[in-house]
Amino acid sequence: MSWQPCPEADCLQHQGLVELVIKPREKDLGGFSVRRVLPSAKKRLVGPFIFFDHMGPAKFAPGNGIDVRPHPHIGLATITWLFEGEILHRDNLGYLQPIRKGAVNWMTAGRGIVHSERTGDEERAKETVLHGIQSWIALPVDCEDTDPSFEHYPAETLPIVKKNGVKITLISGEAFGEKSYVKTLSPQFYAEVMLEAGAGLEMPSEYPERAVYVVEGEISIGGETFHPGEMTVLCPGKDIKLRAVSPARIMVLGGAPIDGERHIWWNFVSSSQDKI
Repeated sequence: MSWQPCPEADCLQHQGLVELVIKPREKDLGGFSVRRVLPSAKKRLVGPFIFFDHMGPAKFAPGNGIDVRPHPHIGLATITWLFEGEILHRDNLGYLQPIRKGAVNWMTAGRGIVHSERTGDEERAKETVLHGIQSWIALPVDCEDTDPSFEHYPAETLPIVKKNGVKITLISGEAFGEKSYVKTLSPQFYAEVMLEAGAGLEMPSEYPERAVYVVEGEISIGGETFHPGEMTVLCPGKDIKLRAVSPARIMVLGGAPIDGERHIWWNFVSSSQDKI
């Protein structure tokens, strides 16, 4: 899906454990809503994550769906993580792959790729709900011109950790004592976490940049409560434990800082404005 400039996010400065809270602006992209978090005016990246959209939940009547026409990307990798629904991915490398709940489709644009995202014919014939997160990961400078590629990882290949009312699905990177099979090009972690009310989660301390996005429910950090639609950027170098105020679904992400400034315009990410 295409990036479009958005108004300055509503960001609040915090002391102690929380560096920043980003409250994204909701946008209607033709029949379904998107909460755009990254990039924001005060925080363009968290680790290598340069784009973060919360899609839906959006309900489509039979005959309707999404139709994101073919468009190009450079200098990034894309991942769409679905909680509900299905999107049909097609690209100029010849891949045709449904994106479904719990599976990872990791597309590396590198020096250039074109893809489309649509509701498939079977899904379009019935009433459907689409709900998920789309992220872009900026590539290291020495990988920006790598050959484009596409990899599909079925849901059963992803590491899952269950303990004390917490279920962690590690999407990419290494964290929580596990390592994902998803091939990445820079140090990072990305996971969906389901928490029962009262359950706690210790955030990975080995990464200098970390954030938590609340999809559903409420969590607390240092006695402060955070709500659905808020991304909490954590202070570096702090041991941080969050707790679920109610049953909650969150996304946790981060990694090493990217190697230098990144420019972003439309669907393109690059260390070089001239290249864009």
